[in-house]
Amino acid sequence: MKGIILKSAGDKGLDRTEVYSALEKALESRKESLRKVLLLPPDFTRAHSGAGEITAKLYNMLKDTCQVDVMPALGTHMPMSDDERIAFFGEEIPKERFIVHNWRDDVVKIGEIPSEFIKQVSEGLMDEPIDVEVNRHLIEGGYDLIISIGQVVPHEVVGMANYSKNLFVGCGGHNMINQTHMLGAVYGMERIMGRDHSPVRKVFDYAEQHFACELPLMYILTVTTHQEDRVLIHGLFIGRERKLFEEAVALSQEKNMQFLDEPLDKVVVYLDPQEFKSTWLGNKAVYRTRMAIADGGELIVLAPGVRQFGEDKDNDRLIRKYGYVGRKRVLELLRENTDLQQNRSVAAHLIHGSSDGRFTITYAPGHLTREEVEGVNFRYMDLGEAYALYNPDKLKDGFNLLDNGERIFYISNPALGLWAYRGRFQ
Repeated sequence: MKGIILKSAGDKGLDRTEVYSALEKALESRKESLRKVLLLPPDFTRAHSGAGEITAKLYNMLKDTCQVDVMPALGTHMPMSDDERIAFFGEEIPKERFIVHNWRDDVVKIGEIPSEFIKQVSEGLMDEPIDVEVNRHLIEGGYDLIISIGQVVPHEVVGMANYSKNLFVGCGGHNMINQTHMLGAVYGMERIMGRDHSPVRKVFDYAEQHFACELPLMYILTVTTHQEDRVLIHGLFIGRERKLFEEAVALSQEKNMQFLDEPLDKVVVYLDPQEFKSTWLGNKAVYRTRMAIADGGELIVLAPGVRQFGEDKDNDRLIRKYGYVGRKRVLELLRENTDLQQNRSVAAHLIHGSSDGRFTITYAPGHLTREEVEGVNFRYMDLGEAYALYNPDKLKDGFNLLDNGERIFYISNPALGLWAYRGRFQ
């Protein structure tokens, strides 16, 4: 199938009829031969991707002629609740059509990326082989077509999210997730975010070319923004070729990255309670702003829904045990402790979530105590006190001058982009 590229002419995004026509065109030549299809959308943490709506449309297009299963690409995230599933995908896809990905136990190894390649792409920082693991349904499910659906947006581990990341992390296994997260962390998050050809992306490209080329795979990639409670789809890219991803990257860099002429002294970030229930996810407030915050600056995270640190009990326990103590200390702890060595994605997360003392991070959570927050090396603020100072209902995205004369920079959803001081993004 020839790739489909659809971009909106202005800032209002694509009309939904254009999007649906492109989906129909992508399937028209093969629809009659399909008997079993697997859809791989993101989970509710990508609520602004447009992927839920696209998944529901694809299901309705295919359900009368073939079996359609849906497996959200959870990665290490907790399974979606019924409320999240309905809010994201609607009510037309029956619950029994959903498969829950288990990154620890429900995967098969399809290959191994050699240590020599890892050493090369990491500039000598890592030299261990990486197992390529994917959910067994992709290999053993007998699907005629596997459609990966998701949003291209700046990302802290791989540089730009989606494309083959949806397979190898979203539907991937313990070793691949741990090792690639660690690779990104030791290479340096600020060298990666907002860029395409990162070391982690090169690992995914290798896996795609060597071990996934026989999968009957189609990618549907979106580039979106969010305005006045509406998801605007500015670009739709459908096909298999990497060129489509590169086109999406270029558009996302235009739409989802905000460059600032000055470093920011105080940033306030709001985490939607439906989307962010853990610091594992909520630390996007840290990742996506760190290149914008001045040395000695302050980040305040309004987190009404955050009730835990990890997305599962094992990761939560390790985060509580070691805390966000900076890159140097985490690497020391990694060398000294077997439990971290066996869970390198946690070690990587602890590096990502620390400012290394460059700026302070204050959490105002809805469901964690002062002792819990300070126990992982963040500062704590009472949520009510934080709302009295920084009311999200009164703030607008960007610079705000408060009644007390304080000037802050406000972000209503850190998952939507990347903010960087021009002098720090080279």
